[in-house]
Amino acid sequence: MTNLLDPSILFFIFGIFAGLVRSNLEIPQQISRFLSLYLLMALGLKGGFALNKSGFTPEIAISLGLAIALAIAVPLVGYNLLKQKLDKLDAAAIAAAYGSVSAVTFITATQVLDQNGIAYGGHMAAAMALMESPAIIIAIVLANRIRLQRSGDKTGHTPIGKILHESFTDGGQLLLLGSLMVGIISGEAGLKVMAPFSIDLFKGLLAFFLLDMGLVAARSIGELKGKPPITFLYGFIAPPVHAMAALALCLMFGVALGDTVLLMILAASASYIAVPAVLRHAMPEVNPALYMGTSLGITFPLNIIVGIPVYIWLASYFVK
Repeated sequence: MTNLLDPSILFFIFGIFAGLVRSNLEIPQQISRFLSLYLLMALGLKGGFALNKSGFTPEIAISLGLAIALAIAVPLVGYNLLKQKLDKLDAAAIAAAYGSVSAVTFITATQVLDQNGIAYGGHMAAAMALMESPAIIIAIVLANRIRLQRSGDKTGHTPIGKILHESFTDGGQLLLLGSLMVGIISGEAGLKVMAPFSIDLFKGLLAFFLLDMGLVAARSIGELKGKPPITFLYGFIAPPVHAMAALALCLMFGVALGDTVLLMILAASASYIAVPAVLRHAMPEVNPALYMGTSLGITFPLNIIVGIPVYIWLASYFVK
């Protein structure tokens, strides 16, 4: 219940309400884009300052390794399940969305952890960045293979080099990694200078951004009309299943509580920014509403309102 009393979460719920009653309240797209970039920059700086202080340890290497393993396993398993009920290209696109991650869900979770006094490593910002691209690359490889099987030639083939370039030079991801490096290099001196920008303003701007995300999520719910029932089920069931898989791996390798929570939340989240940006061009056969509506209309609100506190409770129960 504490999560529901957080101003950021309340603004998100208010945004959903405003969208459902069809209010004309809206956040201009350029302001929304600025808020998104600000949050990524602030998160990267915070992670970099923490890494400067802690250094690179075996524990950090384990967390990053688990992040990459999850980013590869989730889309592959998801695709093999979904293709039983959906067209293979549709299955690959949805698997990519759920194999990638939501930066906003992650950022919101870090704030909840801070409020609960649960420590987590600054390297988890890097883990988030590492988990964005593998699912996209896997989806494109699958799509190319499916098209080849159907056409008997390379019509519609998307070069992997192009996809790699788009995935790793995406503006948001590049800003996150660049800010992380700035934080690592500048260290304590940088923290003192940037604290008013990256720490003091963070909570208020996150609340403003979540208000906008609530409005967008409400609109996305309407895009789910007429979609196959499996997409609804997957949107509800996949997040907790992925989170439990992450929890099992973290328990196996002795990952600390805060890092375990964030890996669970990253595994449970779904991309609605990076994946659509690439797949709209790389997989034009798939209606974006299929993966956007599910990830943003179902999974994102589920994680923000219910998932984060539940995953924190589960991790706290099992991680000693």
